[in-house]
Amino acid sequence: MNYRHAYHAGCFSDVVKHAVLVLLIRHLKEKPKPFVILDTHAGIGRYDLASEPALKTREFEAGIARVLADPSPPAELRSYLDLVRSANSGPELRWYPGSPWLANALLGARDRLVLAELHPEDARTLGLTMGADRRIQVHHMDGYRALKSMLPPKERRGLVLIDPPFEVTDEAERIARGLKHAHKRWATGLYAIWYPIKDRPPIDRLHGLIVATGIRRMLVAELLLRPPRSPETLNGSGLVLVNPPWRLDESLKALLPALLKSLGAARHGSVRLDWLVPE
Repeated sequence: MNYRHAYHAGCFSDVVKHAVLVLLIRHLKEKPKPFVILDTHAGIGRYDLASEPALKTREFEAGIARVLADPSPPAELRSYLDLVRSANSGPELRWYPGSPWLANALLGARDRLVLAELHPEDARTLGLTMGADRRIQVHHMDGYRALKSMLPPKERRGLVLIDPPFEVTDEAERIARGLKHAHKRWATGLYAIWYPIKDRPPIDRLHGLIVATGIRRMLVAELLLRPPRSPETLNGSGLVLVNPPWRLDESLKALLPALLKSLGAARHGSVRLDWLVPE
């Protein structure tokens, strides 16, 4: 409950997470059938980069601001960058769109967006940000409860974004349990689980717990600005993608190295893209 994303909005890990999220949604849109997106830790929807929390850390300067300044972004990044620009009324970078805003911008007339946010003030702000739209539901509730109560969806197609703040010591266990229960209810859904990378052992443990669920077809995508050697420093971030769309790995092979270069970390950084569990 102490975590507030406003301090970190637009940082490099946001860029990685949201660039992949946009790719995933665009894959869903390739078929005409409706889909649902469930965001378990939705935040407030969009973030004011001129606010006191954002200016206190200025993490967006080394993240989205740097990537927007790249004169030749890869094709896989352009849709995401266009959405970020559309969230701002002019050339100045004032607003950073979170996952609810990005997902809403890509919804079709028959698609749905279900947003869960536990922090009461953030949940209220999220409702105001998203406005009155019959396609969007905002719930003040725990995201792991949402995995139990909101699945399976009537559309039978869609994406679940599990994006916790990792502020509690048992977050890895919560993720593994939540994913296992959700997959049991909706085995054909696409799941994207985001995680921060500081030191390597906690990530190996998280991956181990996810593998132990017995779920197949899980792809890992990671971007690191520097080697993961400090438990106090955010050195990178990653996603476990369950049931990734066909040829998504090819898109990520182009996206991740180009993004690393745009972030100015090509020399000391690295990317990882491989199957945590194959079919």
